[in-house]
Amino acid sequence: MTHGHTGYFSSVDDVTERLSATGYLPSPAVATTVFLADRLGRPLLVEGPAGVGKTELAKAVAEVAGARLVRLQCYEGVDESRALYEWNHAKQLLRITAGRDESWDETRTDIFSEEFLLPRPLLTAIRSEEPAVLLVDEVDKADVEVEGLLLEVLGDFQITVPELGTITATRRPFVVLTSNAGRELSEALRRRCLFLHIGFPEEELERRIVTAKVPGLDAALTASVVRVVNALRAMDLRKAPSVAETVDWARTLLALGADALDEAVVRESLGVILKHRDDIQKAAAKLDLGAV
Repeated sequence: MTHGHTGYFSSVDDVTERLSATGYLPSPAVATTVFLADRLGRPLLVEGPAGVGKTELAKAVAEVAGARLVRLQCYEGVDESRALYEWNHAKQLLRITAGRDESWDETRTDIFSEEFLLPRPLLTAIRSEEPAVLLVDEVDKADVEVEGLLLEVLGDFQITVPELGTITATRRPFVVLTSNAGRELSEALRRRCLFLHIGFPEEELERRIVTAKVPGLDAALTASVVRVVNALRAMDLRKAPSVAETVDWARTLLALGADALDEAVVRESLGVILKHRDDIQKAAAKLDLGAV
């Protein structure tokens, strides 16, 4: 059996410092849960609205750990052959055709060998000799069968290929599953993981994120941007602006050379953070733009 933890981080502060150095500023809850997942060798299930940095967290962990990022993007209809492995049928056919004089036993042994195997993300991560971070993105979009498959793989960190035998991880990948809570995940999968909910950050943290990503923007304007975005999130919109959109808006204001969030600037650039016409109309009506 493989050893329990991957051991990338020595403490919660170590997580905070090293992730911050990549430009990912974790909240205390994020840093603590990442440290525990690393220490206990448990998968990390990260849930929350789109654009709060769930996928970026996995990328940042991979970057600081010097690990390879292996990503399984889930979608409706993703199946075992997309998630685990499949056989290269075209290559197998060529091989069968080339070996017409051989017995079927000889041919079969040959075509179900390593050379004809196409590893997909789960097998790739399990077999990786180098440190790996396995990102199972938007797991809520996959169906229950794939969830069952994940349970099996994440339970023992091994995969059985009937023709080749059981492949066990020599070193466990650090596993991050993300979900936008599109559907309820099974209790069994939740039990297997450490759970982390990432919501929209506190204003002070979001100001620091914007400052880190858009250092050229004036501090007062950065504070105004974050304040307006928070006011928008408090409204009943079809899609609340994400942190990624806050950063986009800050970049837009910098590009426009804006020195204050006056009514004209906000009206011109509201489409950067709000993506539905009725949201923009609602926001324009509700925001006292002159007083921003």
